[in-house]
This record gives sequence, structure tokens and C-alpha cells, in this order.
Amino acid sequence: MAVVDGRGIVVHPNAAFTRIFGTDRGDPTGQVAADLLNLASDNRTWHAYRAVLGGREGGLRCTRRLKHPEGHSLWGQVTVVPLPPGGAPRETGGAVLLSVLDISAHREHQARLRHLQMHDPVTRLPNRTLFFERLTAALEPGRHDPGGAGPQDARTARPSPAPHRPHPARSPHSAHEDGGTGRIGLCFLDLDGFKAVNDTLGHRIGDRLLTAVAERLTRCADQAGRGRVGIPLVARLGGDEFALLVEDSTGTEQLADLAESLLHAFQEPFDLGGHRLTVSASIGVVERRVADTTATGLMQAADTTLYWAKADGKGRWTLFDPERNAHRMTRQALSSTLRAAVERGEFLLEYQPLVGLGDGGLHGVEALVRWRHPQFGVLTPNRFIGLAEEDGSIVQLGRWVLRTACRQARRWQLDHPDVPPVYVSVNVAVRQVWDSDLVADVAEILAETGLAPRLLQLELTESAVMGSAGRPLQALSDMGVRIAIDDFGTGYSNLAYLSRLPVSVLKLDGSFVHGFRYEEGAHPNPADEVIVEALVQLAHRLGLTVTAECVETSGQADRLRRIGCDTAQGWLYSRPVAPERVSDMLTAGVCPRA
Repeated sequence: MAVVDGRGIVVHPNAAFTRIFGTDRGDPTGQVAADLLNLASDNRTWHAYRAVLGGREGGLRCTRRLKHPEGHSLWGQVTVVPLPPGGAPRETGGAVLLSVLDISAHREHQARLRHLQMHDPVTRLPNRTLFFERLTAALEPGRHDPGGAGPQDARTARPSPAPHRPHPARSPHSAHEDGGTGRIGLCFLDLDGFKAVNDTLGHRIGDRLLTAVAERLTRCADQAGRGRVGIPLVARLGGDEFALLVEDSTGTEQLADLAESLLHAFQEPFDLGGHRLTVSASIGVVERRVADTTATGLMQAADTTLYWAKADGKGRWTLFDPERNAHRMTRQALSSTLRAAVERGEFLLEYQPLVGLGDGGLHGVEALVRWRHPQFGVLTPNRFIGLAEEDGSIVQLGRWVLRTACRQARRWQLDHPDVPPVYVSVNVAVRQVWDSDLVADVAEILAETGLAPRLLQLELTESAVMGSAGRPLQALSDMGVRIAIDDFGTGYSNLAYLSRLPVSVLKLDGSFVHGFRYEEGAHPNPADEVIVEALVQLAHRLGLTVTAECVETSGQADRLRRIGCDTAQGWLYSRPVAPERVSDMLTAGVCPRA
């Protein structure tokens, strides 16, 4: 303890205060108390201390790290309280009582508890809590050196009638102004096949593997930090997930080099108590400006990129790609609203003509669904059909398409009674065959719309046809519905099924037709012509008709006609159009070429 006068000068120290704070272990009387106890190291404590000295506050308590005469540091809890009237010597005036309580043991105990709380017990690495604490601090705007400026030399303040005042603290400033780069990088790592190690060898070997991995990651971090300001923080986030945080990164090249070194570290097998294990890792790499991200945003990007690395084949690192991520986010947004969009009526159908190559007449149309998305505009099927098949909403959407197309085909028939009716061709997905009673749906819709079964054609891919085992298809064929194999020649191409299943139409994939181009100096592919001619002849001998897709030029159409192909569709005749445009074609009696 010590009595300090109104000027902040020590006037009556006790023996314990003298042993610790005495100048050259002499009497500390006459010294500036704020200098001895480092009370001026931050503005808040300094102003509170002055307020107590000036009688404006009733006391102050703070914690300070102090230097012990024997050379070690100690933590002291400093308390400053005004002395009651008459409690101080007459010559001290408005004095205060300053006391210092040694709380070093308590602080060390707290430090040990914090270390246990913030570190993984298996690998001894920082855990998820400490990692996010460090990450959040690294992303804080206006990071600055917490040390502040120290007080002036106490000897110059001794005669001063006012308390000693330190240099003003530095104002906050960015990491870039501190000499940093203002950027941050992260390698998010996951072991490939770690679950199999736990399942086959047990968790004890699994824990030893995690410890060995942690040691290699730490060595890589130490090597990456040589010659740089800081060493990347290595943390175990949980399970077999690890992260390396690079503060003040210099760009993607630095993170790429670090990721390469991590993968290289996994090339050597791990020897674990008689078990020699070869384990690979997948790494997601993110590097960006601190000002452009948050902790949540950085981790989401890292997690997404790690998923890409896994999906691309594992045992590799992948750099975050904003364009790829935007596509993923769009895909997720579409998937989450797909079912509701069907109920809200956001879909529409366009129809592409199926033209007879012999007479040029309009024989049928293919119904093609479009999504009028309120945010992304009109979307073509390749943007959402795959999603609908994944989440099962294809059944609901497919039923709507079938009903709408059949109703429209019946409307054309009624509006143009003097014209031979055109059939409508509707695409059917695999899940529609297996996850719904397709036969019952078709029968119900045909009865509801009044459309003759012969005017409905269902298009299925080869995989759907082969997987269906013919049962639903046979029932539909017996009903009078036409069955077409779409994109023929790109899937299983099991020709034996053509004689066993009730297929009536083959639709040749456009990749074959593309080789028929003669115009503008293009040379036809003889192999494509041979294949198409053979398929047409085979189909005709089996009693099937053939439709060629993606016909774009007159040369293609003429060659297909000579080969004997029955119908064609493509931009040579028309792009997909609204129902009203099809009505115009029916009125004209032919399909005009585009």
C-alpha cells in the first residue's frame, strides 16, 4: 500500500510497496504512482485515475502486469480510493490510498482453464472457439496496436503540481496502415476417408492419425511463416476438419503454395502403432480483402470450395471461384422455390414443330416447358429440370406439362376442324415413370381433355426406357399412346430392346445431324451419315419412324430426306413458339422455314 497525494506523488509507502516499487530497491517516496503502476497505458484508466485524484470519482480498480524485483512478472489488482477526512497526514492534502493485491496465481489458473477451453484435447491445436475468436479479431475494422504509448519520464514530472500525463494514445487505424496487406486467406482441409479408419481400426488409431496430421500441418505452417511477419494459425475445427488461417496474406499465390505444401505433406504414409496408413486430404482455398468479407462469409466460401475439391476427385485443393459460387447459389435458390412455383403457375409451354420431310407439313409439335422466374427471368429446361428430378417435384411439374399440352392439342383440333390434327410430344423423366402412376395420369388427362391417345406422344430417354422394363410403356402403348426414345444413340443403345419394347419412334440425337452440314464450306462427317442411314433402315425394318433433331440447314434436311428420315425439327423450320404461332401454321397448312 501507499498514500498518494493529490498530485499523484507517492508520499507514504509501506514496506511491501517499497520492496517491489522502490527505485533501485530504495524508497519510492517522491515517485509518480502512475508511472510505477503503468496506470497511464490506456486513456480510460488514466482518466478514471485522475478523476479519483480530483475527487470526482469514488474509486478505481484495475489489473496491471508488473515487474517483480527478482525479474519475473506478476499480476496486480490495483485499487485507488480517497482517504477519509482526517485519515491522511496533514501535508498530503486530497490524498488517496493505493493498494496492490498480487493475483498472479489466480491469473495463471484462469490462463490454464482458458487454454483447456480453447484447445483440442486430442491434437493440442487451437479449437473451433479459439479459431473463430482469432478470425473475428483479424476481420475487425480499425485494428490497432493495443500497447499504446507509455508515460513520460517520471523524473520530469516530479515537481509538477498536476498528475503526470502520458502521450496521447494512437488513434485506431487499419491493418494496412500498420504495414499489413489488408487481406486474409484460409485453407480449409478435410481428410478423405477418415470415417473408414475409425470404423475399421477404431477411434484410438483414428485419434493418433489426427495427432500425426496436426503435427504435419503445424510443420507446414511453420515453414510457410519463415521470413514473414506471422505464422498461419493451425486449428482443428472438429472431426477431421482442420483450418489454416493466414492473416495479412499477399495473394492467392501464397495460399496456393501453402495448399500445395499441405498436399505434399500427405504423400508420405503415416506409421501408427504398426499400422501404415496412406491418407489424402481435400482443401478449399479462399483469399480476399478483409474489407470485403465477414467471418461467416469466409467460412461459407471455404466450406463450398472444400465441397468442390471433394466433388472434383478428392486429394486436391480448389480455389474459390465467385462465378461458380454464383451458379451454385442460383441453383440453390431455384431448387428451394421450385415446388411453390408450380403451385403459383409460373410455368408456360412453348411448342417446336415436327415437320414431315416428305411433304413439309406440320405433323406434330414438341411441348417445351419454360419457367417465368420472378427474379431470373424466363428459364429454359436445362436450368431446372435436373433440380426437379433431384427433389421429386418433376412428378408434379410433369403432370402439369402433360395436362397443359394435351389441353392445347385438343384446342388446336377444335379450332381447325378442316386440318389433319397434329400430335403433341411430351418429355417424361425417369422419376415420373417410377414415382407416379404414369399410366393412370395419362388416362385421366386424356379423358379430361378429350384428346385421342394417338395424338399424344411421350418422349423418354434411353435410360428411362431400359429401366422401366416395359410394363408402364406397354400399358400406354395398348392405350394408343405413341412412345418415342429421345436422344437415341447417346445412351445405352441396346438395340435388342427396340424389338421388345413398344417403341414407335426414334429421335436421333442432334450430334449426328450436325455432321450433315454442307453450307458455308463445312464438310460432312461420313461416319455420321453412315450411322444415321443405318439407324433409319433398322428402324424402318422394325416398323418404327425416325425423327431428326437439331436440323438447321437445307442441306441437312435434303440429305435426311434422301436417307429416308420421316420427320425433323430444328431452327430450319422454327424455334419453340407460343401456341398462337402454331395456330397460324395450321391455318397456312404448312410449316414455313425460318
